[in-house]
Amino acid sequence: MADVVDRATRSRMMSGIRGKDTRPELMIRRALHARGFRYRLHCKDLPGKPDLCLPKYRAVIFVHGCFWHGHDCHLFKWPKTRAAFWEAKVRRNREVDKAALTRLTADGWRVATVWECALKGRERLSLEKVVDRCAGWLASEQQNLTIRGT
Repeated sequence: MADVVDRATRSRMMSGIRGKDTRPELMIRRALHARGFRYRLHCKDLPGKPDLCLPKYRAVIFVHGCFWHGHDCHLFKWPKTRAAFWEAKVRRNREVDKAALTRLTADGWRVATVWECALKGRERLSLEKVVDRCAGWLASEQQNLTIRGT
């Protein structure tokens, strides 16, 4: 099926999608800050540039968009147009994510991933529940945490 908008409009729409300060990321940041957690943002000195870095806990949190990282959930659908481009892009994003996780773990960091579907869509969890799980994980010795929609 052809795109419903012309190429220039689609390009403008896609260029407006941010990589930082996304709505799910801001929700997590505000809620953790309200609970007293302090963090650094988008740590350039760490692999994968984690969205939140909590040095006190030797922990990082990634807030991943389901489309951009190819999550196996109801929010991810393969685009019909330029399929080869999108497949390569999503595959590369997954490879970068895996490499970052491996390097962070090897360097002694604990890693949490909060998927967009945990905060939006028909399978979302309450923000309170997501933040409870993050806070509990930060207080624990658990190495990894993944939070996704139900």
